[in-house]
Amino acid sequence: MSDVLPFVLLAVAYLLGSVCSAILVCRALGLPDPRSQGSQNPGATNVMRIGGKGPALLTLAGDMLKGVPLVLLARHWGLSSDLISAIGLAAFLGHLYPVFFRFEGGKGVATALGVLLALDWQLGLAVIAIWLLTFAPTRISSLGSLTAFTAAPILAWYLDPGYMLGVVGMSVLLIARHKTNIQALLKGEEKKFGTKKPEASETDTPT
Repeated sequence: MSDVLPFVLLAVAYLLGSVCSAILVCRALGLPDPRSQGSQNPGATNVMRIGGKGPALLTLAGDMLKGVPLVLLARHWGLSSDLISAIGLAAFLGHLYPVFFRFEGGKGVATALGVLLALDWQLGLAVIAIWLLTFAPTRISSLGSLTAFTAAPILAWYLDPGYMLGVVGMSVLLIARHKTNIQALLKGEEKKFGTKKPEASETDTPT
């Protein structure tokens, strides 16, 4: 297999990750740009606030799927686990810093979950289960995300240590992107899901 192939896959994964589902869905449906409305975050949560459940589900699906094709292709071609996880990380970086949208992206929760499911369905389902178990009693989406992705590297090490590179990278960046959420949690000010938020809130948890 060509030595150039991994670099091509990394580049294409980043470009796919850079496709901002929230912006495209809102444009296609004639909704306001999510970066100028609500929490101003280009993610499913803000799209739901702007356009309802349908557009939000489309955004969520788009964000989850953007990291999947290249990871599955790399697995099919038998590339090493660390390279496969790096390809997933590239898609995740594209979502956080999209070249097509002035490098202004979301926090990456949905994209990271899609990558984890593509890497190993057991890993992905375990992280989703932790998110649900945290979110269900608290109704705080950010707390679910922070808990799930704190555990993700431990689960990856147990299932396939070769995935550690990508999983640790995604987890560290995702937690860092939740800085304002962490501050709000520590102050006891983080809003629960379904609670009306101020228009300019920075503690929303986009995908």
